[in-house]
Amino acid sequence: MIYVFKTSVETKSQVEKLKPHINTVLPTEKWSFDLEDCDKILRIDSDENIVLRITALLTIHKFHCEELE
Repeated sequence: MIYVFKTSVETKSQVEKLKPHINTVLPTEKWSFDLEDCDKILRIDSDENIVLRITALLTIHKFHCEELE
């Protein structure tokens, strides 16, 4: 399943800082940011429900993150 999140991540350097943390929480999932999109989209391909884990992770790192439906 593809999960799509609106985030406040704005730069590639912010993505690079988050990368090891996301990979730790979601070690086998494929994920990517679309910083060109006005909603700074984070897409995650996962068989598990990862909504709470990823929103908590980004919140800890002072970013807004909400799932889009």
